[in-house]
Amino acid sequence: MTTITFTKTAAPEWLLAMWREIDDKTFGRGFDCFAENAVCNLGVADWHGREAIRQNLRDFIDKGFTAHHDVAEYWDSPLLKIFHGKVTMTFDDPGLETVRPTMTHFFYMDEADPAKVRRWVGSVGPTGF
Repeated sequence: MTTITFTKTAAPEWLLAMWREIDDKTFGRGFDCFAENAVCNLGVADWHGREAIRQNLRDFIDKGFTAHHDVAEYWDSPLLKIFHGKVTMTFDDPGLETVRPTMTHFFYMDEADPAKVRRWVGSVGPTGF
């Protein structure tokens, strides 16, 4: 068993920068928060490496919608960060209604470089029932 103490605080700039890169569809330096060999598990995704994470998110977002991420709460500890928020998904198809599912993300920091994310595990949705 492991006990971790968390502090509820404002989301850090590295995390906000990553969300901005997704929201703006720029996918640039905001992804530098990931270790080069980071692993990302979003839903069924299993992406290995910072560049694979960047490219796969770009491919996903470019499939017909624009996202906007909002922070509801952020919990911090030295090696694990927890993010809870909402993402507004506005679809390019005017026939599809905008949805705003809940997100929960766990960011495991690299023990060798605690400023970098080693593993990202997250879920979004569902977007409807």
